Amino acid sequence: MRAVFKWVARLALMLCLAVALVGIWKREEVSRLLAVNSLFAPDKIVHNFSNMDQLFWTTPVSRGDGPVSPLPQGTAMTLPTSTDDWIERRALTGLLVLKGSEIRHEAYYLDTTPEDRRISWSMAKSYISALLGILVDEGALALEDPLIKHVPALKGSAYENTRVIDALHMSSGISFNEDYLDFHSDINKMGRVLALGGSMDAFAAGQDQIRDTPGASWHYVSIDTHVIGMAIRGATGRSIPDLMQEKLIAPLGMEEDALMITDGAGVSFVLGGLNIRLRDYGRFGQMVLQDGMWQGKRILPEGWVKRSGTFTAPTAAGKHAYGLHWWGAHDPREGEFFARGVYGQYIYINTPLDVVIVVTSADRLFRQKGVSREMVDMLRNIAAAAQN
Repeated sequence: MRAVFKWVARLALMLCLAVALVGIWKREEVSRLLAVNSLFAPDKIVHNFSNMDQLFWTTPVSRGDGPVSPLPQGTAMTLPTSTDDWIERRALTGLLVLKGSEIRHEAYYLDTTPEDRRISWSMAKSYISALLGILVDEGALALEDPLIKHVPALKGSAYENTRVIDALHMSSGISFNEDYLDFHSDINKMGRVLALGGSMDAFAAGQDQIRDTPGASWHYVSIDTHVIGMAIRGATGRSIPDLMQEKLIAPLGMEEDALMITDGAGVSFVLGGLNIRLRDYGRFGQMVLQDGMWQGKRILPEGWVKRSGTFTAPTAAGKHAYGLHWWGAHDPREGEFFARGVYGQYIYINTPLDVVIVVTSADRLFRQKGVSREMVDMLRNIAAAAQN
């Protein structure tokens, strides 16, 4: 019996040593996985959203060496009376209101500052839409191109018959669970791939479940944006940060470099990995409001803003409208559209009222029923108040 106990003890010791060795070998990956699992914890979410480079691999997207473009200070506006309650309820960390390209209101909350580079989450999708518009205009690829034309690795996957425009409309036809609150959802599996240094390209190419015919119905799938990024890289032979720096970030005259989250292979997390200051998000929004013009120069092709902000995706009646990686309200209005990210990130553009509003938040209750409509209603109220 004593010999059995010794054998068991030795086996247990060997297992402990093996676990310890794996822990040391994979220490960075394990640390990142633990960070991902606590990314949205109540006591960490605000700090994490300003310091994603401490949790994930990132690469800088240089602002270039040009001057910072002006955002003049305008007359301070009076916000609607319900704004303070809304700010607290929705856990805002930043609020910027531009009217006529002037700052009418700028404020930071929950101990954040103007220097914080806040995570975009899915607002990054609208940046990819803008970049794609430039490349389409340059002839690098076309919206009607099959994805496999530029990404042969997608042959045999659920994306084999999907066109660029289908992915841009979120109507790729693939089956994908986007529930952030479900540990086993596809979106959370993707997050663990990112945290452990896996390949986002391989994850995308491994999607094999089809939900519908491409282009037939709208189903919000974040990985659709990644395959658009794959197509851009395949068509140009260049990385997304390199292209974005040349064609968007540097021309905007931002205050600070952007950061882009990457996977372990250095491939950009294009569907939600930008980290940018509040005012720099405002510069992008103002450029879009101005039909792609900025400081007297054209950044986006003429007509691209109109096309991407027109709600042509096959969304269901009564649901939020969708264009080319830009959102519309459940009751869409001409010239009103917005970039949106989970946990309450918005770049709201109201062309008729000449208003851009940027909201960054750490709203853990963003998925509660009615929150999306509440946000749009409040943004509309603020845009109306900015007219005075």
